[in-house]
Amino acid sequence: MTGQALRFTKLTLALCVGALGACSKADRAADTAAARTDSAAGRVDSTTTAMANDSANHSKMGGAWTNDHIFGYAHNADNGEIALGKLASTKATNSQVKAYGAEMVKDHQAMMKETHALMAKLNASPDSTWDDAKDLANDGQEKLKELTDKAKGADWDKNYIESQVDMHQRVLDKLQDAVKNNTDTTLTAGLSKATAKVQEHLTKAQSIKAGLDNAKK
Repeated sequence: MTGQALRFTKLTLALCVGALGACSKADRAADTAAARTDSAAGRVDSTTTAMANDSANHSKMGGAWTNDHIFGYAHNADNGEIALGKLASTKATNSQVKAYGAEMVKDHQAMMKETHALMAKLNASPDSTWDDAKDLANDGQEKLKELTDKAKGADWDKNYIESQVDMHQRVLDKLQDAVKNNTDTTLTAGLSKATAKVQEHLTKAQSIKAGLDNAKK
């Protein structure tokens, strides 16, 4: 091979190598851009999904207090207090606790009657199977069984009155939330009346509990 041909061959090889290198760089650049695009798309998808989930959760929370839910919760609260009050009025040994139990029967029977009248006025019905109402009923039944099986005495009285503090505080919080989250003036008036009565029961239970606690000291 002549010197001129040899130089031409080397030049050709160099050009080929350079072209391959340029192609490799271009491919890598394209791959990197594609990866960035995929990553950005993934972030957008994740953000969109999170926003959709958050919106759905807010929607569920906002729709919790329907009229049927409110009446179902109130019905289960009254029903549980009547059953526990009847037990306390016969099984309690402390006179204040016994009287409190009898008062719960009387007051919650009256409240249930008023609730049913309001339901009829608003053409509503109690949905006592939704989560909050069902949990309240289940907890009341468990407490009723526990106190039915438990021997009477000072410890029984203390257990009952402590459960009354807890239960009335729980119901009070829910009713206050229901008052804030409905726009029906007739329902709001009924809820406000029930809330005031539950607050009265809570304050009395707290006072009796404090007296029982002090008697032990």
